[in-house]
Amino acid sequence: MKIIPQKFKIDYHFPVYFVDTLFESGENYLQKIFNECGITEESKFLFVIDGNLIKKNNTLIPGIELFFQLHAYKLAGAPLIIPGGEAAKIDFAVTHKILEAINNYGIDRHSYVVGIGGGAVLDVAGFAAAIAHRGIRHIRIPTTVLSQNDSGVGVKNSINYFGKKNFIGTFAPPFLVINNNAFLNNLSDRDYRCGIPEAIKVGLIKDAAFFDFIETFTEKLNQRDDETIRKLIFRCAELHLQHIAGNDPFEKGNSRPLDYGHWSAHKLEQLSNYKILHGEAVAMGICLDAVYANLIGMLSKDELMRIINLIKILRFNIYAAEMEKTDDNGKNLMIEGLQEFREHLGGRLTIMLIKKIGVGVEVNEMDESLVKSSITFLKKIQ
Repeated sequence: MKIIPQKFKIDYHFPVYFVDTLFESGENYLQKIFNECGITEESKFLFVIDGNLIKKNNTLIPGIELFFQLHAYKLAGAPLIIPGGEAAKIDFAVTHKILEAINNYGIDRHSYVVGIGGGAVLDVAGFAAAIAHRGIRHIRIPTTVLSQNDSGVGVKNSINYFGKKNFIGTFAPPFLVINNNAFLNNLSDRDYRCGIPEAIKVGLIKDAAFFDFIETFTEKLNQRDDETIRKLIFRCAELHLQHIAGNDPFEKGNSRPLDYGHWSAHKLEQLSNYKILHGEAVAMGICLDAVYANLIGMLSKDELMRIINLIKILRFNIYAAEMEKTDDNGKNLMIEGLQEFREHLGGRLTIMLIKKIGVGVEVNEMDESLVKSSITFLKKIQ
């Protein structure tokens, strides 16, 4: 037997910018960013934009077109408008539409696919870019609190398939990320709030002081105070990026701490036919796992109630009827989320719980009867 050992390492670098304007009138941050990132004026760009954003922002496309008229960068046709929200990830035809545009406009591996929108749109645009020509550079411009502080600054891209969330996807870091504060002004109150649970999540597992900050400024967050939400987004994004830069950015192991509260959240979204938004499902998932941790003697009752009260004050539900849906044999369908979560990551079931605010602990099993008891508890105090 002969063998040639092979090993190599690739470094990934992608900056995350925070700006006050982008395609709006005012200081031209985009030109500065492109110069700093080494993007030449011969580069070609395909824009993929969230349809929900276009409905609320009729100056975005004219602003993009004006920028390209004033510079030598090449705009590959009119921006492509795709459905916003989970509708973009459920229907493979949306992915095909982006791939078709990449083909028709001759977008190559030295070109850029630019996704502008919420997390679902960025997922689809990034996925299409990652599989075309074995990888086209993609730029993310997140437009929601949720995408600016979590999904938009990560390295994952995906679509839903077989009725399962994120079943098909890639690990493909973006070329760069630009968080434009002005986009947040277009959000409905529901969409605006939906990014806050991801900040609570990362505070619970990594940073008690950040949890304290959210707890202290709940009223400011409910009032949509600009300074407070910017601080929340920046620190949440920073904590996510620090984790990604750790030992397992592409999740080769069993551990997935940043998905605290998510095993049930993903299933809850599916069981509601995505009427429950991701952030809303994460809020309930956080509460479910916190109650479970208390029932097994891991988390104190005082800290459990701090978590639940914070989420309630921020106007989230802590329970939904979908949590108690059963199949024809009476089996709780939410429990299926544990197996689907394990399959999605592979290896042993690994669930992040917390033993106190700011300190996460991984467990490798969940008692189904106690999960049901946790649901019952949340239903009673909803």
